[in-house]
Amino acid sequence: MDLATVLGIVLGVGALLATAILEGTHLSVLVNIPALVLIVGGSIGATLTSFSLSDFLRLPGFLRDALFAPSLSLAERVQQLVELAQKARREGLLALEEDARNIADPFMQKGLQLVVDGTEPDVVQAVLESEIAVWEEREKVGEGLFMGFGGYAPTMGIMGAVLGLMHALGQSDDPKKMAHAIAVAFVATLYGVGFANLICLPLAGKLKARLAERRALYELTMAGILAIQAGENPRLVAEKLASYLPPAERAKVTEQSIGAAA
Repeated sequence: MDLATVLGIVLGVGALLATAILEGTHLSVLVNIPALVLIVGGSIGATLTSFSLSDFLRLPGFLRDALFAPSLSLAERVQQLVELAQKARREGLLALEEDARNIADPFMQKGLQLVVDGTEPDVVQAVLESEIAVWEEREKVGEGLFMGFGGYAPTMGIMGAVLGLMHALGQSDDPKKMAHAIAVAFVATLYGVGFANLICLPLAGKLKARLAERRALYELTMAGILAIQAGENPRLVAEKLASYLPPAERAKVTEQSIGAAA
């Protein structure tokens, strides 16, 4: 589970509820089932209209990625590629065939298999770049779905508030009931803005960050595979791939990789 995502949502919702309590608001006032139905149902309906059904049905998978996908380690991938470069330089590219079969990442497996099969370097690069581009377009849908929810939910909240105010004005003969109805009407706006800014938009941001993280991993992997195919010295491969890492990790990873390659 991604603790940052879960803690962020819990802290955001908790801060909202704590503020309401500190201001003396009774939490039962914040419970409005009709408003919840409008915000959730209306936002889902509007977002579904904006996407194809097949893309929308991928929503649970995107939510799982946002909450549970493990962090990627670029440093481990550098180490793995340097070890493969060392083996290829010592035993030849064909020696990587078994490694290619056992690699879990389909992208890296495909790239290595192309190299083992003797594919021309420019073709390998073109295939891998195409894989990255197609994958990125496909995965951007997740961010778009949550951005859609985040965009429509506040509008649904306003619509709920308008409906509530219309109901409140129908009770103008009883000022006490009308005042209570007006207060309840604004709960819909709170739901809409809160649903968008505490849940949907942060999840869209998380998916965007995961996309960038995985793209960096794929680009690093492609650079490493092409370097292995070119027969570059493992030390040079380590130095080249270290440029993809954050500055704080570069020296340590380069030292470890060069030590392993020696």
